[in-house]
Amino acid sequence: MNRYTIPSKLDEPERIGPWTIDELVVTVGPFVVGIITQQFMVGIIAGALGWWGLRKAKAGRAGAWLLNAAYWYLPSEVLKLSAVPPSYIRLMAG
Repeated sequence: MNRYTIPSKLDEPERIGPWTIDELVVTVGPFVVGIITQQFMVGIIAGALGWWGLRKAKAGRAGAWLLNAAYWYLPSEVLKLSAVPPSYIRLMAG
């Protein structure tokens, strides 16, 4: 019996069931909030729509593509990255 899983591609993302980690968070998050607020069906629908929207946003690209898009299109206060300069700085001396 093999104890280790060998991915078919080197850059294959980690999966929990059929979902990647980001898809699982987007799906289960609204579902849990729906259970807590006693809006079970609204949570299921919001989770399904979130999963569908994330799949359409990624469109076959890696999850890092969303982080790159967030860096360029969201304000710098939303996404705090300490290792990189803000996206509005286009020309750096050096």
